[in-house]
Amino acid sequence: MLTRIEDILATLVAFPTVSARSNLELVDWVARFLSDAGFSVTRIAAEGEPKAGLLARFGAGQGGTLLSAHTDVVPVEGQRWSVEPFALTPRGDRLHGRGTTDMKGFVACVLALAETLRATPPARPVSIALSWDEELGCRGIPQMIDRVIPTLGRPDLCIVGEPTLMRLGLGHKGKASFRATCHGTAGHSAMAPRFTNALHLAADLIAALRSEQARLLREGAQDAAYDIPCSTVHAGRMQGGVALNIVPDLAEVLFEIRHLASETTEEILARITADLPAGVEITPTGAYPGLESDPATPAIAAFAALLPDPAPVKVSYGTEAGFFAARGIPTVVCGPGTMDDGHQPDESIARDQLALCAAILARQLRG
Repeated sequence: MLTRIEDILATLVAFPTVSARSNLELVDWVARFLSDAGFSVTRIAAEGEPKAGLLARFGAGQGGTLLSAHTDVVPVEGQRWSVEPFALTPRGDRLHGRGTTDMKGFVACVLALAETLRATPPARPVSIALSWDEELGCRGIPQMIDRVIPTLGRPDLCIVGEPTLMRLGLGHKGKASFRATCHGTAGHSAMAPRFTNALHLAADLIAALRSEQARLLREGAQDAAYDIPCSTVHAGRMQGGVALNIVPDLAEVLFEIRHLASETTEEILARITADLPAGVEITPTGAYPGLESDPATPAIAAFAALLPDPAPVKVSYGTEAGFFAARGIPTVVCGPGTMDDGHQPDESIARDQLALCAAILARQLRG
């Protein structure tokens, strides 16, 4: 099985599905692969982009397992790779290439198992969901999620295969991102006090973000299962102005909120904006829900029993899991590798992680 997984992973890595590019060649290949394996396949085209996702199902009846992944990977520009990013390169017990950990290794395990189901059909349905643009803030899955249950039925469990070293991930924070456009008035810098400096407005916003972060650290909700136990705010980009001797009339700040399940984006944003001066316009640019799954849910408890370490963890990064959970589907995050290797130059995954993933998924699908 591991040899077959590596063969499939080599094919997947060779598709340069960076979020800025199309993923259609990969989706076409996977759709043919799954159709040949006996799956019914439904393609979902992205709105206004040359991209797509797919939903696939094998078997009849109710329930079963849904295996979910994204097809896009992060860019390689600006990183110093010692191997070709879009070719699978073995080195010792590891396989290198963009997406090996995040998260084509999981997809390769799923596809290798998928082609075995016709010979030994599972007792319950097996479904697969592949999305696009997860790396851009989960932009693809919102266009797919309403079709999941009508197309695939309601699964007993959804496994989102982001890298957790095959630990049981039951939670992560939600995220919302924003663009703040700060409107000032232009003028000669020699008479700066007569004009409204857009960069000053942007600085006021950043000061408010810092103040809210300090408040969240001091008195916000806490969850010790996370490396950073509270909700967080972060300004990632600020720009404005055209010349030193001109008071800037426009500035922009990109910022985000990552929140615990017990807090909401709305309440955090309200505190940030409460005392901002006029001229700061804030526009949402993306969001995804958090995840807070119950380990006592029967389908989750049964899956946990298959893992070498059933103790649940929470992950620091975001996933698409919250979209499935919001539809009432018991959902976990569990996949091979670790995010410490994701998004890095010479990204890689250990062969034993792929073997462990395949073995656990085989028990889950045939249980």
